[in-house]
Amino acid sequence: MRTGALVALLAILWTPGCGYHIAGRADRLPRHVQTIAIPAFTNLTTRYRLTERLPSAIAHEFIARTRYQVVTDPEQADAVLRGVIVSYNSYPTVFDPATGRATGVALSVVLQLTLTERATGKVLFSRPHWEARERYEIPVDEKAYLDESDAALERLCRQVARAVVSAILENF
Repeated sequence: MRTGALVALLAILWTPGCGYHIAGRADRLPRHVQTIAIPAFTNLTTRYRLTERLPSAIAHEFIARTRYQVVTDPEQADAVLRGVIVSYNSYPTVFDPATGRATGVALSVVLQLTLTERATGKVLFSRPHWEARERYEIPVDEKAYLDESDAALERLCRQVARAVVSAILENF
């Protein structure tokens, strides 16, 4: 009985040091980084709302999930996350066979992201090609039509924010 209890106790004590952690909870940024600035992204597309929505969603995710303070002025931050919206595409994926109208649409956004330590210019995280996709449906009935594209864009921004913050924290 005592041997079994001793083995169980040793297993419990050993487990926290085995290197496993809950996904999204690691923190691979340098300890001195306390503040992060996320200015509006550069936009190479014609979709105008993304330049503010994506940084805002990422800032919200940092605030909700991490210990970092998000500041507006890059000169006051320890690190700066800069982004470029390289492309935005919206294209039909499903068509109604009776009318030939699109009933499903996919959104695709490609980003370039770089998190840089402001004082040294050291790149802490970089993704030169980050692609995110989201789908939405268009009702066939014209009376029930509701433009879902804005809500889909909002979902896409939240999805990107979750993935970007996790990738930065995990340093993937």
